[in-house]
Amino acid sequence: MPLSVGIVGLPNVGKSTVFNALTAGKAEAANYPFCTIDPNVGVVPVHDPRLKRIQKHIKTDKVIPAIVELVDIAGLVKGASQGEGLGNKFLANIRETNAILMMVRCFEDENVVHVAGTVDPIRDIDVIELELVLADMETAEKRAKKALSGSKTGNKEAKAELALAERVVAHLSAGKPGRSLEATDDEKAEVATWNLLTTKPVLYCCNVGEGDLPDGNAYSDLVKARAAREGAGVVVLCGKIEAELAECSDEERVELLAGYGLAEPALHTLARECYRLLGLQSYFTAGEKEIRAWTIKQGATAPEAAGVIHTDFEKGFIRAQVFSLADLEEHGSEAGLKAAGKLRIEGKTYVVQDGDIMHFLFNV
Repeated sequence: MPLSVGIVGLPNVGKSTVFNALTAGKAEAANYPFCTIDPNVGVVPVHDPRLKRIQKHIKTDKVIPAIVELVDIAGLVKGASQGEGLGNKFLANIRETNAILMMVRCFEDENVVHVAGTVDPIRDIDVIELELVLADMETAEKRAKKALSGSKTGNKEAKAELALAERVVAHLSAGKPGRSLEATDDEKAEVATWNLLTTKPVLYCCNVGEGDLPDGNAYSDLVKARAAREGAGVVVLCGKIEAELAECSDEERVELLAGYGLAEPALHTLARECYRLLGLQSYFTAGEKEIRAWTIKQGATAPEAAGVIHTDFEKGFIRAQVFSLADLEEHGSEAGLKAAGKLRIEGKTYVVQDGDIMHFLFNV
């Protein structure tokens, strides 16, 4: 399954414009709430220069990058947790994602009406966060009610779950998101099964005006300060420019980026930040048919990495051949690596490193 990120925000913050740009879509966002009624899903490649570097030494016609699934979710409004606007549908769609990309309006434009009348990114974030907290409170209260019934029979597990659920409810009642709850690893694992919205990692995306690139403005500075306090990610972009970049040829794209002092399109930054937030990394497979990037959790073992390709690979794992891109570039080929003793054999306990190039031997 690809990494799935839900793009959320109030109406008219540029959410759908950015989604279309990132997925190379051509549709224009309508200037009214709920222009995205059903979630649009776009699968976008994760830019990784290492793939081309591998291809220089292992010739193949097919190069397959890792992917991120972006889900453009209908605009949220105050009262969503009570069913206002597209409330319940909005919340259900967020539950299916791994992380939340919170699009925040950080630009002034009299032609694009703000749903609250004025531009205030911190207020907008608070509105969204509150709706997610209220929805989570309902979930946690249901957990507490269910655990209470079980605890009356003397069930120790039910008593422990009741105590945890009551702590979560109290935490959320104070307006705090689930991700800031102090808990043991076991408690966090239990809460993770509840699929709370506010335990998902958040990446703030500041949509600024063209003249505010590349560093942002006073609005985005407020969001950056908040993200720093929360340990959240933050990316500054301009939806209009990203839309232009999506329409450009490769040469035009380089020129346009340079004109705004940008080193790369926002998608590259977004993908990296999402990986960082979720503790993800990539490893590669390379052969005659294709060179491919695979997404795994940091700390994954060789059998777990093999299982991303196919569950049978993990079940029947025997060993892995592993080498680094640096060694491949130094020795020029797999034959050269083998001759130099740089083609390592690793077993079941090997922890895969970011950028490893691997071949798996397995028995089904």
